Amino acid sequence: MSNKTAVQSRLSDVIFYSIDKAIRSYRQYAQKQIRENGFDITIDQWLVLQALVENPGIKQQDLAEMVFKDNASVTRIIDLLVTNGFLERTVHATDRRKTNLTITNKAVNMLESMKPVIAANRRIALKEVSAADIQTVKRVLEQIAENCKR
Repeated sequence: MSNKTAVQSRLSDVIFYSIDKAIRSYRQYAQKQIRENGFDITIDQWLVLQALVENPGIKQQDLAEMVFKDNASVTRIIDLLVTNGFLERTVHATDRRKTNLTITNKAVNMLESMKPVIAANRRIALKEVSAADIQTVKRVLEQIAENCKR
């Protein structure tokens, strides 16, 4: 196997470039749609809120891993969400070093209002992609992630 075969020279030939391009394109499109529909929130802020809805009481470090951010980035996002009234932060009852994050009614209402926009974004992004292709891509991406854990 030649070195050129092992390390492809053109970015367009590298699957990871294509994956990143697709993700970035989707995020840009989705963020534009979110803003155009009157929501003053970023995708990263939405991800943090959604992760907290799905995992009440999650530790901040676990939250950071779940949304693929470092702890400092998640702290900044949480600070903004608290400032904007989407989260309440209280000191843990038995361990003052920990905080509890509670989603406010304002956040719950916004997340509910955003569902049609999120669904439309996903539907448009996946237009003409079959359910079988989606399952194949998910399986392959999960295998890549698993391979990288070794």
